[in-house]
Amino acid sequence: MRDWSKAEWVDPKYNWKPLPVPDMPERLLIDYATRCNLRCHMCPVWGLEDDNAIDNVKGIMDLAAARKMLDEFTNAQPMVAPSIYGEPLLIPNLREVLADLKRRGIAIAMNTNGLTLTEDIAAFFCDIGVDSVMFSLDSTTPETLMKVRGVDKLAKIEAAVFRLLRIRGNRESPRVGVSITIQNTNRHEADEFVDRWVGIVDVVRTGIVFENGTFPDMVEPPKRVPCAVIYKTMPVHNDGSVRLCCLDGVRATDMGNVFEKNVSEIWHGEEFAKARYYHETAQWDKVPFCKGCNGWAQYEYTEEIKAGLLIRRSPEYVYYNLIGRLSSWKGNLLGGHKPPPEGLV
Repeated sequence: MRDWSKAEWVDPKYNWKPLPVPDMPERLLIDYATRCNLRCHMCPVWGLEDDNAIDNVKGIMDLAAARKMLDEFTNAQPMVAPSIYGEPLLIPNLREVLADLKRRGIAIAMNTNGLTLTEDIAAFFCDIGVDSVMFSLDSTTPETLMKVRGVDKLAKIEAAVFRLLRIRGNRESPRVGVSITIQNTNRHEADEFVDRWVGIVDVVRTGIVFENGTFPDMVEPPKRVPCAVIYKTMPVHNDGSVRLCCLDGVRATDMGNVFEKNVSEIWHGEEFAKARYYHETAQWDKVPFCKGCNGWAQYEYTEEIKAGLLIRRSPEYVYYNLIGRLSSWKGNLLGGHKPPPEGLV
């Protein structure tokens, strides 16, 4: 079998050296439960019009198999997101799942719609030290939330944000943030959204929508480079199958199955190695899922310090980080991203 990991396979005319591949992924995305209480139209799974396609990816992960997978991380502690295309608050045995991750010293970062965040669950998050909770709000008015997410319960979601902030108090974690994915239906509220939340939560994130295999609003750097995601992140679906990218909600790619092979075997296996090689040699057409995608630009960013904020801008995201709360953003919660500049924490 061809050894795709060797540097000599890189075409020198592109002058790209292979990026370092860590022994184990730095970010582990685990879809413990592919279930959701919303049908957001921009979601690569729940936004599908074909209910049969959605049914094909629904499911609940076997916890014993999940623990066996995590047992392989003996010399590394990845940042874990306990959902990819599911609402994490709907994970059966949620407390058991999260407590097991924290017992292992693993950083937990989750995105949630917040609709089912009770006082008890918020207190549990604070008590065990869940590291980051990002609420997907996407609007400043109920009317716009209905267009983006199919519900008008903005007051309920905002109440969940303030509930978690109140229960956390001055404790370091969770790091609490809100996000908006900018698209035609909410673009007019983007600036208002930032103004509404900056200074209230620890971080405000704005991003652009992914649709039809690309980010149509992306302003790309002049030179395409290998996507850092395939050197940092492993997405694991509820059945143990590993996909090339978290954007592959319908499982178009197949890198292996962690319930059948070791994580290391898949991470350093032929499918990932081929994808990395084709990225390094600019043969994007050899990786059909990546061919038209411009998500590779997300790790190229600039920084600005302004009005008590550390603002990071990339072609995909803008993060407004409250400098007074940067101490909650550290260690493996960074998930392969650079830490804040020295002197700010």
